Amino acid sequence: MELKALILRAPGINRDADAALACELAGARPERVHVNRVAEGSVKLADYALLVIPGGFSYGDHLGAGRLLAVDLIHRLGEELERFVADGRPVIGICNGFQVLVKAGLLPGPTRQPPRVTLTTNESCQFECRWVQLEAVSNSRCLFTRGIEHPIEVPVAHGEGRIAVRDQATLDELEAAGLVALRYVGEGYPANPNGSPHNIAGLCNAQGNVLGLMPHPENAVLPHQHPRWTREPSRREGDGLQIFRNAVRYAASL
Repeated sequence: MELKALILRAPGINRDADAALACELAGARPERVHVNRVAEGSVKLADYALLVIPGGFSYGDHLGAGRLLAVDLIHRLGEELERFVADGRPVIGICNGFQVLVKAGLLPGPTRQPPRVTLTTNESCQFECRWVQLEAVSNSRCLFTRGIEHPIEVPVAHGEGRIAVRDQATLDELEAAGLVALRYVGEGYPANPNGSPHNIAGLCNAQGNVLGLMPHPENAVLPHQHPRWTREPSRREGDGLQIFRNAVRYAASL
């Protein structure tokens, strides 16, 4: 049976084609679908095994990065999206998509609870665009990072990627519950491009099937996307592909 991945489109989203390629290389059949088609019912979220909310500047980020698309999802797709997650189907939000998941209450979860986490302006107060190293957190519940046992290299491109928590107890809870999925490798700037505490680069929910991260694994799936590709001819694929491959394998197992 062919496994379908829904790549959600909305005004200002600009990484949907990249995410579609990543899903295709991982073994899924991607379909780029506008949020309005899902909201009006002409496309059913339940017909898909995997949901990707790509990066970009949804609705221009006029009221804060990801906020308007998050409100759109809550009010137009809230119950359908909650069922999708409860069924264990993988959901990944990348960069602006991570901001959407956090502001919609899907990360770190549970939904319909007062927000404990948000994403805010980088500590450097500027847009950060370069390649970084990430490591998977060993005690994480995240299904997307399984089998990643060495640092991976992927690019970042964001201005509002710093994770901010309500208090230290919240940060401790995220760590203890295994909801921290990825960290930036190295201490301080520029290794940590946004100043997130504990070098956090990605969070997951308690089920492990929802992942949000600021870096762009969809732009690190082919060997020639890496800046050192001419000097590393043995590189067969981009490091980010493993994240999508894990999602597709898990979705196929459900």
